[in-house]
Amino acid sequence: MILGLQILLMLTSVLLVILILLHRGKGGGLSDMFGGSVTSSLGGSARAERNLDRITIYLALIWVAVVVALGLLVAA
Repeated sequence: MILGLQILLMLTSVLLVILILLHRGKGGGLSDMFGGSVTSSLGGSARAERNLDRITIYLALIWVAVVVALGLLVAA
């Protein structure tokens, strides 16, 4: 059980880092470095940004739940 949660924690951590780096920057950030001009030319970017926000929030909630579960299991 603990091993499964540790693997899930690692996966969600890596995915969170990737999703956060994909967010549109306010200028000069990592998102501009990795193709900022490409994303600015796409149509419908507001919808994509909103969906990216939702996915990031849900993944962060899963990450928090896994951290709490691991803490409870290790403490017991």
